[in-house]
Amino acid sequence: MSHSMKTLAVASSFAAALAAQFATPAAAEEMEKCFGVALAGQNDCAAGPGTTCAGTAKVDYQGNSWKLVPAGTCATMELPDGRMGSLEALDRDLPQG
Repeated sequence: MSHSMKTLAVASSFAAALAAQFATPAAAEEMEKCFGVALAGQNDCAAGPGTTCAGTAKVDYQGNSWKLVPAGTCATMELPDGRMGSLEALDRDLPQG
């Protein structure tokens, strides 16, 4: 491998690592918790009563479980039967028991 090819490979690796370092925090800041949109077993961590962590929602669209969604999309998501997502926990579709 020529010297210029090695230099290009090292520079490309450095640029990719640098870009990844700056891209990750921005992506994390652009997400928000959206309650009532997760399918059973597909919620993200720290759902409400009756759940313990990720993947523990017992029913579809459980109002006290949440999923991370792109910021600004929670209340506009199209869900069955006229349901809407919420930035706060909901009292609907809670598991029986």
